[in-house]
Amino acid sequence: MDNSEVELKGASQDAIQYHYDKGNNFYKLWLDENMVYSSALWEEEDTLESAQIRKLDYHIQNAHAQNAKHMLDIGCGWGSLLERLTSHYNAESGVGLTLSQEQVNWVDNLQIPGIDTRLENWQDHQAEKKYDAIISIGAFEHFAKQDLSEADRIEGYRDFFRKCHEWLNDGCYLSLQTIGCGNMTRDQFSEFFATEIFPESDLPRLSEICAASEHLFEITSVRNDRLHYAKTLKQWLKRLRSHKAMVIDTYGLELYKRYEKYFQLAILSFEHFGTMDLYRIGFRRNKEPKVL
Repeated sequence: MDNSEVELKGASQDAIQYHYDKGNNFYKLWLDENMVYSSALWEEEDTLESAQIRKLDYHIQNAHAQNAKHMLDIGCGWGSLLERLTSHYNAESGVGLTLSQEQVNWVDNLQIPGIDTRLENWQDHQAEKKYDAIISIGAFEHFAKQDLSEADRIEGYRDFFRKCHEWLNDGCYLSLQTIGCGNMTRDQFSEFFATEIFPESDLPRLSEICAASEHLFEITSVRNDRLHYAKTLKQWLKRLRSHKAMVIDTYGLELYKRYEKYFQLAILSFEHFGTMDLYRIGFRRNKEPKVL
């Protein structure tokens, strides 16, 4: 099938900016010092800062991105992974994609050597040259809407893997992190999350990711770290509450209450109910896809 015939009904730029463009200073109040907005990777003595760095290092190693000449970060956030790659892993150049103008402004101000940050959907990306590694952390959740059928959702995800396959050099790796649909049916997904936090987004099942990547990529590793996300959320909630007065004065009571509820419900989903999972998956590019 021609890739141009595939239309992925994922989150629009307006939906992404609804969530991420509250202002960089809002997220700075409760994220770690490197502005990492996804589940950390915890060991016993970690602080939030060290656990987030451990997560970044995990994905860099999972993607074999050490000393990469050219890499791609899909959903680059505030640039923490790009900065880590260039400052500690000798990456020569990289491209970061995001749909948040606030994040583009932030990363541009970091002036990371060799890094090109773009306000661009992955579907529209044109690679000037092949990449040695691709990493995507916390973006895959936005690649499908709730109203899609399972077949359409898998086909949309498959378009993502087709493009990654096209962009990567032979034998190179993709490392993916995404929240997943755990022990629940799709109609049990929180309406609050779907409308108030992440509009136009849905959670993939592990089976859908496997089906979408089949023949294009070999799966090299899979982890479900849902309890790590619960621990991360507890830290964010604690930091948000410590700045309650400032958040309310600057952004209003409604926003504070919305994020407090978001963290509380997400903790329950990851820790107590198991209705949401946290997948970290490694993929190796196959030379020739058997199914297109």
